[in-house]
Amino acid sequence: MIPSRRPSRQRGASLFSMLILAILVAFVMLMGARIFPSVNEYLTIRKAVSQIMRGNPAGPGDIRNAFEKTTEVEYSIHTISAKDLDIKPDGDGFKTTYAYNVEIPIFEPVFLLVKYSGSASSGGAVKGP
Repeated sequence: MIPSRRPSRQRGASLFSMLILAILVAFVMLMGARIFPSVNEYLTIRKAVSQIMRGNPAGPGDIRNAFEKTTEVEYSIHTISAKDLDIKPDGDGFKTTYAYNVEIPIFEPVFLLVKYSGSASSGGAVKGP
């Protein structure tokens, strides 16, 4: 008589699970590739406003002019302009606030809406996400 052996279970990933994993990884990479340019633009805007405010500008006109000059140099800033900056007196200086929305197309008809906002006061204090 032949000794009976317990059938061993197969271990590892199946083709179906590998396909699902590949689809998930591709979707995450697609989302990252679509979102990265808007995040890069936000970081550039935040840096520009912070640098302008660190220079202790004399008034709202100086802040707007400096931001316009920055947008001419920085090719990545195209969503907002100097007129979109909200500039208010804050103690001895000024506080500049900005907020804007970006619609990122995922696939028709699905879009991802990302809301960006931030502010900086004279002296360069940056607040916001």
